[in-house]
Amino acid sequence: MAWALKLPLADEVIESGLVQDFDASLSGIGQELGAGAYSMSDVLALPIFKQEESSLPPENENKILPFQYVLCAATSPAVKLHDETLTYLNQGQSYEIRMLDNRKIGELPEINGKLVKSIFRVVFHDRRLQYTEHQQLEGWRWNRPGDRILDIDIPMSVGIIDPRANPTQLNTVEFLWDPSKRTSVFIQVHCISTEFTMRKHGGEKGVPFRVQIDTFKENENGEYTEHLHSASCQIKVFKPKGADRKQKTDREKMEKRTPHEKEKYQPSYETTILTECSPWPEITYVNNSPSPGFNSSHSSFSIGEGNGSPNHQPEPPAPIADVSHTSELMLVNLLPTSTPQEAQQWLHRNRFSTFSRLFRNFSGADLLKLTREDVIQICGPADGIRLFNALKGRMVRPRLTIYVCQESQQLRDLQQKHEDGDTVTSTFFVYHAIYLEELTAAELTEKLAQLFSISSQQISQIYKQGPTGIHVLISDEMIQNFQDESCFVLDTMKAETNDSYHIILK
Repeated sequence: MAWALKLPLADEVIESGLVQDFDASLSGIGQELGAGAYSMSDVLALPIFKQEESSLPPENENKILPFQYVLCAATSPAVKLHDETLTYLNQGQSYEIRMLDNRKIGELPEINGKLVKSIFRVVFHDRRLQYTEHQQLEGWRWNRPGDRILDIDIPMSVGIIDPRANPTQLNTVEFLWDPSKRTSVFIQVHCISTEFTMRKHGGEKGVPFRVQIDTFKENENGEYTEHLHSASCQIKVFKPKGADRKQKTDREKMEKRTPHEKEKYQPSYETTILTECSPWPEITYVNNSPSPGFNSSHSSFSIGEGNGSPNHQPEPPAPIADVSHTSELMLVNLLPTSTPQEAQQWLHRNRFSTFSRLFRNFSGADLLKLTREDVIQICGPADGIRLFNALKGRMVRPRLTIYVCQESQQLRDLQQKHEDGDTVTSTFFVYHAIYLEELTAAELTEKLAQLFSISSQQISQIYKQGPTGIHVLISDEMIQNFQDESCFVLDTMKAETNDSYHIILK
């Protein structure tokens, strides 16, 4: 069954006559201006308009695409006349897409009796999200482990051969089909539009997606890489039954509008016809420039393999210089003078490798100019806040900070000088800051051992000097009740039984 939209012969004659009448009427425009009158037809013949016209693709009203894809879901009635159609889908529900052979007689004879391959994708419609698509999908994978964004309902599908789903590409499926036979594929979209919406005040509108289909034929080597046709449509995905409620709400809103207002909107069609679009970028484009989306190679799968393992391996991260011994590059904070290469190294050292391609050409100054909202919008809430704090050099405040000083030895030195009759000059005592996160006695033992440059096993017990000089054993609960930024004087005593030490906090 082939669908083709053609004008009737009578309509073509009428249309051509109208064009001729309109073109002839242009010569009369401006005649009332007198001797300086000009013909609009002459103006349109100027070289500037001819050059602009030649740069546009040739229009062919009777152009018939080789294939046509029809999504069996109704379009929204609340779409303006010249806007693209919008279709609402329910999460996880199976929707039929009919694959129709729309070729003229004699067109593309090389695929007669042969299979073609179609790749289905669910991608973002908004350009802002397209440039962070990989990060958005990785975040979705983290929140929904084991789930896929797009699946084929194989039992309900008809005419599809060797369906494949790459486990590393959650939003992509593919299969072979014979254009001469009836083919219908049922797809399921498992993500909802509000999962990718910035949470602000509640009730946020969901982001629109695109369902895109790219179809390829075999080349001389038997690989399905020669592009034939691409088409897509705009969708929004709701929780189960949410699409039906949204469709009903849109219909009720339109019924309340005046007849004049209704003329500005499209009618709701029972099915959605996917419109022709550019093919999804090849993998070579992804390698040579920053990726605008979550791209995959058209030759990602070997059709002859039985286990469906992908041939294409994920691209390794960009190599970075070994900076472990290069002190000038070991920057704690990113500097405005950092080059794009140094910025890349900083991203890798601070565990932002997944965004290195996105910020490929950003210098230190470029990254530091990004606001908190910019970074969250690009990288998502979790990684965005972490990257913003790293860019601004914001360290996480420790739960408890105490200051310690080995004052006992210094006091003994001062007392000895005083007894020897030496002049005692004013002095100051040096304290060391100890930062605690776990608030445990074991953590304090480890930090004090590092301060004394000894092993933690050499510290037998830690005491706190209490009232009347008693020694109270330090416990986790006691540390949790320390006041922040408390000061202590450290005294050490040799343990009686072995070579370890007791430490007393005074």
